[in-house]
Amino acid sequence: MSKSLIPKRRQSRFLLTQALYQWSLSEDLPKDILLQFQLNPQFQKGDQAYFIECFDAITAQADTLDEQFGPFLDRSLTELDPVEKAILRLATYELMYRLDIPYRVVINEALELAKTFGATDSHKYINGVVDKVAHKLRKAEMA
Repeated sequence: MSKSLIPKRRQSRFLLTQALYQWSLSEDLPKDILLQFQLNPQFQKGDQAYFIECFDAITAQADTLDEQFGPFLDRSLTELDPVEKAILRLATYELMYRLDIPYRVVINEALELAKTFGATDSHKYINGVVDKVAHKLRKAEMA
């Protein structure tokens, strides 16, 4: 991954967290939310293809992603904060399907998102869950 993509990917992850949050709280169709975010000036500053790929895949596979991190939660999925759920879905998607992104980058990016959007100690919770998901899905890389 080239260094020029890192800020663009970070921008896309910030917008993805917002879009996934909106999707989880609204009854809007993913295609409508996608269109709304594509019109956002910040969208142009990000990795647009990455945003679209992730948003489409995460909204289509939310149940599968939830099954991957669900066993590591200390509460039910319905009690999980929507911001935390959005971050966990994004991180789990990256760990499962974006093997070109090192697991440490996935964890670090999830922590940054939690520090920005989450509650006071949300980043600690996110770190614990994503680390366990990484151990499950990226055993070979972590060895």
